[in-house]
Amino acid sequence: MSQAFEAVKQQEADLLCRSYSRYPLAIVRGKGARLWDVDGREYVDLLAGIAVAGLGHCHEEVCAALEAQSRKLWHVSNLFYQQEQLDLARLLLSTSHHGKAFFCNSGAEANEAAIKLARRYMRKIKGRDACEIITLNECFHGRTFGALAATGRESLSDGFTPLPEGFRQVPAEDLAALEAAISPLTAAVMLEAVQGEGGVKPLSIDYLRGVEALCRQKDILLICDEVQAGLGRTGKFWAFQHADIRPDIISVAKALANGLPMGAILATDEAGRGFEAGSHATTFGGGALASAVAAKCVEILLRDRLPQRAAEVGARFKDQALALQKRLPDAVSEVRGLGLMLGIELAGDGKAVWEDLLRHGFICNLSHGRTLRLLPPLTIEEADLTAFLQVLEEILRKQ
Repeated sequence: MSQAFEAVKQQEADLLCRSYSRYPLAIVRGKGARLWDVDGREYVDLLAGIAVAGLGHCHEEVCAALEAQSRKLWHVSNLFYQQEQLDLARLLLSTSHHGKAFFCNSGAEANEAAIKLARRYMRKIKGRDACEIITLNECFHGRTFGALAATGRESLSDGFTPLPEGFRQVPAEDLAALEAAISPLTAAVMLEAVQGEGGVKPLSIDYLRGVEALCRQKDILLICDEVQAGLGRTGKFWAFQHADIRPDIISVAKALANGLPMGAILATDEAGRGFEAGSHATTFGGGALASAVAAKCVEILLRDRLPQRAAEVGARFKDQALALQKRLPDAVSEVRGLGLMLGIELAGDGKAVWEDLLRHGFICNLSHGRTLRLLPPLTIEEADLTAFLQVLEEILRKQ
């Protein structure tokens, strides 16, 4: 490691709580699908800040929107009407069947808001003392206490118990188990159409439609966590749209403002009745600066048809990855995902492969020690994806 990197690393050890296992990189600059480290080395970014920089780093139009709004209005709180919020809400709601939006600052906050809305809707609108949220094994909904309880992973809750009550989990793709878990206490089912942190695992269309049918039959709400898979990532604007279902509430964040902290929930007009003045709030959520930037991001996604591009580019990339699996069946056990949200599961421990990819200038994520998780900017050039697979094949053949 260089002296420049070691200096940054030492400062981090001295100054910050040790809550992260850092990659061995100190990033100083980004543009498009490229990042540069403190030593000036260039990398192809196939992670995009964990599905955040959907438009790529430092997108010129987004930078211009940020600069213009920064000289107009940053923050006045949600005590005031703000046109920037309304412009963003109108754009977002135009992409789905929902009628109401609530803005916050992150995916975990969005999921907390979705959980609170579901519980309050059941009690205040339906008149039922139903508070339980059913989630799926291998899900991930965030690290705040409610979202952590919904996630239900002991490895993440170690040292933080007791967690809030009112959550239970069932196996994914098992409608019988879900139906058995629903009781008079159930307020909602909460799921990711594509489980991101779980290893990039799309739920089947039949299962998603079956879950929706159960929710309608039992008169409970359906919540879709679109934090990672939404905003064009999977080839539809929202991942749930692959199954033609209509969730009552969705949670949104990550790519919404391309790197500024921004989250939201979208709810049907009916489900939105669960909130009233004073029932839920946030100081920073939906501030003028973040809302203006997010609106520009959504505008670009729609104008440039980036969800469609993700579908087309992602399908070709997946075909190439499947061809690699066919050539090296002992090294690659599975390729899965939708659009530009893909997982390449290796047959063995993937740490050495991931490290070798990094040395060759490709940044991706290693999930569960075996799955290379790929979440590149939706604007990435196909040549970069092809080059990644060529390098990956070279690495795997040397093992």
